Amino acid sequence: MIAEFRRGPRIPASAPRSTCDALRHNLRVPNANLILAARMADIEPFHVMDVQNRAHELEATGRRIVHMEIGQPDFSDYYRDRLGVTVPSSRIVVTAGASGAFLLTLAALVDPGDEVLMPDPCYPCNRHFVRLFEGRPRAIPVDEKQHYQLADADIRSHWSRATRGVLLASPSNPTGTMIPREELRAIIASVRRAGGFVVMDEIYQGLVYDGEASTVLELGDDVFVINSFSKYFNMTGWRLGWIVAPEVYVREIEKLAQNAFICPSAPAQYAALAAFRPETLAVLEERRQEFRRRRDYMVPALRDLGFRIPVMPEGAFYIYAGCESFSVDSTRFALRVLEEAGVAITPGLDFGSNRPERHVRFAYTRSLADLEEGVKSIARMLKGSRDAW
Repeated sequence: MIAEFRRGPRIPASAPRSTCDALRHNLRVPNANLILAARMADIEPFHVMDVQNRAHELEATGRRIVHMEIGQPDFSDYYRDRLGVTVPSSRIVVTAGASGAFLLTLAALVDPGDEVLMPDPCYPCNRHFVRLFEGRPRAIPVDEKQHYQLADADIRSHWSRATRGVLLASPSNPTGTMIPREELRAIIASVRRAGGFVVMDEIYQGLVYDGEASTVLELGDDVFVINSFSKYFNMTGWRLGWIVAPEVYVREIEKLAQNAFICPSAPAQYAALAAFRPETLAVLEERRQEFRRRRDYMVPALRDLGFRIPVMPEGAFYIYAGCESFSVDSTRFALRVLEEAGVAITPGLDFGSNRPERHVRFAYTRSLADLEEGVKSIARMLKGSRDAW
């Protein structure tokens, strides 16, 4: 379901074209001061939300209201207790998976021709989410020198008149690396000065191994955060995610959600409530430590085989490894590893155009015994190749 909402500034359907154009170019107008895609002017809300808003006003006066209008999960305790950040439930939109969260957020923000900056390599769907709304993903090549993440200097040097915002992930897929806190603070400040938006993918937020989990929400309340129950909470397939949006955008995202999805699955939401229980979180922490043990085995083992892994992944459960020592075609190499060693890995082609033919991705989501077996099988395959050579 959709969490509770408060009405923020929005463009009425009857707004003149000049008002929409002014918003489009981030100018101040009497009716609003937020960036919105032009399509939002023609999307009407479900008026049940007006009923809910009035119900909350009546409750604030002491009147008892029996709620039968909408569901209302509350993640605020989780952000406060686990991450030390106060997030009002009015800023949270529960969605049909993280993909649904991306679609709602970008539909509200991106107009045709708008450019969105992102790192290369990155999660393959990110560029396609932008293209769905006729935006232009601008992938900026990054490497190990900056931990495969965008730096503030990248944002400033690549920002153009067409640029609308930036899409980041920390920890990231496929590299497992994170954006240093002060670098992230600088990026947000630069984008803020340029009048753009920041969308932060925090789907792997809880899966960090060399420090404590954190959130970009510590650095500002004008950032859009995408999260999911699939990774840290181990609920892959339940298709449940959420957005933490700036307060003034919630009403607009809510309109889209009502018309596109109505609400996420009710059984998934009940299951997610169980994920917040202390006993569940204790199990998830044990699982996080197990992932750390797997990472600490896999990285040196793959390096010993000759894979190039210049930086230690800090989170998620992926290793982005250079395979140049064995092949200059990662797709053919991945198929060969599958056929000859019986191990399935991902070629770099999925993650962008920044030397993908020289990289493969390993996921350490199997048991340590399975990972050890896979490494031994690859070692035998590579040894056979060297002996034949």
